Amino acid sequence: MDPLNNPFYTGLFRHTMDDKNRLTIPSAWRTAPAEGGQFLVVPLEGCLSVLPPEEASKLRDKVSAKNLSDSEAQEAIADFFSKTLAFSFDKSGRVMLTPELCAHAGIVKDVVLSGSGNKFNLYGPEEWTRVQAANSAQKAGDRLRRIGI
Repeated sequence: MDPLNNPFYTGLFRHTMDDKNRLTIPSAWRTAPAEGGQFLVVPLEGCLSVLPPEEASKLRDKVSAKNLSDSEAQEAIADFFSKTLAFSFDKSGRVMLTPELCAHAGIVKDVVLSGSGNKFNLYGPEEWTRVQAANSAQKAGDRLRRIGI
């Protein structure tokens, strides 16, 4: 399996953004996107999820399948994508996060980057501590069984 076309994001990293809200992504997580491929930052509950080009493309295909005449779907799509960020890494492997995305995830300066298999997530340290506390209250086997793994 080609890791550039099907990356697997594992591990935990703690980084600090610079004064321009640029975050360096671990080199192991920087894939060379195909021609025109971009990563996509999506705000989720309490964090930012970063979809690699292949996952972003799957999402775009699902959205493209919606009828233009379906006004409810079009409004939901417009709202969703107005809160996202498409990007390619700069030469130093950084992404510049918007103030809105940082505020959503409670990120001020320090960022916790957590692998999540086919994507990775960005957390503010306080939210990551909350997530870890919630998870430590449950047995790992029970959590994995609940999600079907």
